[in-house]
Amino acid sequence: MATELIPKGHPQIEWLSSRNWTTTTTTNFILMGLPHVPEMGTLLFLLFSIIYLFTLMGNSLIFVTILVDFRLHKPMYFFLGNLSFLDFWFSTVTLPKMLQGFLEPGGTTISFLGCLVQLFFSQMLGSTECFLYTVMCYDRYVAICHPLHYSSIMDKMTSLRLAAAVWLLGSLHSLLHTSLAFNLPYCGPKKIDHFLCDPTPLLELACANTSINETMIFFGIGMVASASLLLILLSYASIFRVILKIGHSEGRYNAISTCASHFTAVMCFYVPCIFVYLRPGSKSTLDKIVSVFYTVLTPMLNPLIYTLRNREMKTALFRLKHK
Repeated sequence: MATELIPKGHPQIEWLSSRNWTTTTTTNFILMGLPHVPEMGTLLFLLFSIIYLFTLMGNSLIFVTILVDFRLHKPMYFFLGNLSFLDFWFSTVTLPKMLQGFLEPGGTTISFLGCLVQLFFSQMLGSTECFLYTVMCYDRYVAICHPLHYSSIMDKMTSLRLAAAVWLLGSLHSLLHTSLAFNLPYCGPKKIDHFLCDPTPLLELACANTSINETMIFFGIGMVASASLLLILLSYASIFRVILKIGHSEGRYNAISTCASHFTAVMCFYVPCIFVYLRPGSKSTLDKIVSVFYTVLTPMLNPLIYTLRNREMKTALFRLKHK
């Protein structure tokens, strides 16, 4: 912003001065990463590298298994394959820069364009995963609560349409927030207090009114995630009511155990998202730590949760091993 064109004493000058902003246009940013003691940087780098490796291996294995095993060509596993694909790329978009930050205590430089790309894809993959969890829960609701009508309700074309809708909504959702964030002028300081380019910390660097952006983050991300979680909770309430009516105790235990595992994965994703995005003006260090749950831990845990509790998936993995 060219402040010399604004008369001295103008309220905009006073506002900029109070925020300690420079008047040069920012062409790159510095990701400050997760807060840590510098001596722990190497250890954290190794720890998160192992998490990243397991995430890539686990999700790749599930995706390939579902793709090549025709016995798994069912709606449930079709959506699970989409989830594995999302988790693979979600961790790939977010983790490399985080790992680099552990080795660079002063922060990791990212270009303006690189930040734009990371913001778009992290928001697209994250919001698509949010919608996909809801669809997956609906699939389980129909399968357990309306088993006789399941094949007619969740046929192949319906599954494809739901998956296409999820990806389209996620892309449009991300495009909205990315365009809003990068239509703002960024005059400095250029340090992003986070380990990735995210809408909320970026607002702190803008030298303009960000009330529209904060409102869109609150409603477009926080409230959407809250509404999705509410739908999932209602579906699980119906599912558990049906499960409790199962006469065979072992069958009831297995069903509850499986649903409980899936519910844990859902909570690990939604609760941190809601905590962060329903408070768009927050600058707490806790926000960055909480973000680790849905950006790092959930993509790693999903392959374990959705395979170890699934006999059919374990059998398919065993067949793939022998092939």
